[in-house]
Amino acid sequence: MKILVISPHPDDETLGCGGTILKHKDIGDKIYWLIITNIVVKNGWDKDIVEKRQKEIKTVAEMYGFEKTFKLDYPTAKLDIIPIQEIIESISKVIFEIKPEIIYLPNRSDVHTDHQITFKAAYSCTKNFRYPFIKKILMYETLSETEFAPALPENTFIPNVFVDITDYFEKKIEIMKIYNSEIMIAPLPRSLDTIEALAKYRGSRIGKKYAEAFNLLEEIL
Repeated sequence: MKILVISPHPDDETLGCGGTILKHKDIGDKIYWLIITNIVVKNGWDKDIVEKRQKEIKTVAEMYGFEKTFKLDYPTAKLDIIPIQEIIESISKVIFEIKPEIIYLPNRSDVHTDHQITFKAAYSCTKNFRYPFIKKILMYETLSETEFAPALPENTFIPNVFVDITDYFEKKIEIMKIYNSEIMIAPLPRSLDTIEALAKYRGSRIGKKYAEAFNLLEEIL
């Protein structure tokens, strides 16, 4: 089975579904990673920071064992200035190349605009009559983005799929540590303590030590 994980930024994939990715790999699925944004020197980023980020992406990709990593290189935190049709077409090309059966997307109501636009563009690339190979679509939650959405009913993340990641949680944390500049101190949202607390909370829902939770948008059996 082919699995595509779409992340607005590097680290979203690990925060949202790192353990699940490792589980897919462990059972023999082919996993692919699509990163929507990137940082580059021409957009004002320091050269050393840019080089460090590219090394992080390479290391993370190797640790997960992705078959291929795709980088669209749109400017971080500036997806709102890119015509959405351009983003849709770029994502569509990747999806047609891979032909994944399962796609993981960021939550549509995340407070970060990059997450919202990524979801909207990617979900436009899941229509069954154009992409008949897609059989399942799930949204993942991202600490520091999902829980900060405005407290309105339509923004609520309601998980209805839970994946036991007990055997993979330690490696998820190991991978997360590669993004050392993104890790916060406790009790902030992206601290290692909070990542573990969320995994334990989701695990308690299914009687497991650690779990990741998803909202199933579509499944074709």
